[in-house]
Amino acid sequence: MTNIRPVSDLRNNFAEISRLVHETDEPVYLTKNGYGDMVVMSISNFDKLMQGTDIYLKLREAEIEEANGAKWYSWDEVNESVDQIISEAEKNV
Repeated sequence: MTNIRPVSDLRNNFAEISRLVHETDEPVYLTKNGYGDMVVMSISNFDKLMQGTDIYLKLREAEIEEANGAKWYSWDEVNESVDQIISEAEKNV
């Protein structure tokens, strides 16, 4: 259920809003003069949101690179390359 409260509740009922965002793990939307003004959420919920955004941005970046002709490597190619680098490093020790 969407929680919409006037912004004055943040000042007057902070403890209740804090409890609400932590217990429900849902944001509380605050209004000012009847219009949406801001959102309050728990840090854990915010971190989940940001992690999802970060993953989306990385996937989008990969799609753009692919569209621009970036070379992709299979797991076997990467593994072989890493093995060669380690082997060469061991020879130089």
